Amino acid sequence: MERVEYREEPCRSALNRVKGMAFKWSLNPYMGCVHRCTFCYVRHFEHRSDRPSDDRYGRSIRVKTNVAEVLRSELARPSWTRESVAIGAATDPYQPAEGRYRLTRGCLQALAEAANPFSIITRGPMIVRDLDVLVDAASRASVSVTFSVPTLDPEVWRKTEPGTAPPRQRLRALKELVDAGVRASVGMAPILPGISDRPEQLTEVVRAAREAGACGVWANLLFLRPGTREHFLESLARDWPEELGRYEQIYAGRAYLGADETKPVRARVAELAREIGIADRRAPRLEPPAAPEQLALVV
Repeated sequence: MERVEYREEPCRSALNRVKGMAFKWSLNPYMGCVHRCTFCYVRHFEHRSDRPSDDRYGRSIRVKTNVAEVLRSELARPSWTRESVAIGAATDPYQPAEGRYRLTRGCLQALAEAANPFSIITRGPMIVRDLDVLVDAASRASVSVTFSVPTLDPEVWRKTEPGTAPPRQRLRALKELVDAGVRASVGMAPILPGISDRPEQLTEVVRAAREAGACGVWANLLFLRPGTREHFLESLARDWPEELGRYEQIYAGRAYLGADETKPVRARVAELAREIGIADRRAPRLEPPAAPEQLALVV
């Protein structure tokens, strides 16, 4: 295991305005990620910013030491309208550094105190340490957690997600959250054509998600933008050289596969979810109190 440098640096802002995504605001207590997944889309943003997107990515982690305090001040601004915040869009908030710094926990406490909705995406079972805060937050505002579980295939996991906890550990963490009433789902992303998209591989993940009590399952395929493309193809040449030609062909001149390639896989996962019975079965089901009804004034 290569040595990782942790740079303790305060931040000026905690909330980031996001464009072109399904959410408007993101929060990342750390920058950089020791999981070093071969397909990580963040490598593209590092490449675009002239930062290392190759094997050096993930060996230097910025620790935003004051992020929870800055977040509290931002949430208290009169202009803030309590929009939902996505945590973990550019780094895993439960990578190993969280065990020492607990910055994600501090941010969740700030969001809970402000009754501010948020979502989390993670590959880190360490999230169960914050179950008490998640339960508190989910009783005040909308809270959702997505565990990224692209595959349960041990070979694919080891080669493509070298720094992560085993997928079944993530599912055990999901079960703890759901049993406590927190809404938690599985994101099967990215599914890798020819590597993790076989029918039996997809079925295995959906079935395991159902057994863990996942409230939902969604899927997406790999996309390769500059920075991610070079690193992934280099890893592919080493680990699955027989697949390299196929990827160079199907991703030639584009970062995203077309509907002809993506729609059947996503439709199959949705069909499996229906067949296997993925649904929100939480008991108890933590939800924020309903907004009080306003009485109409009779003039």
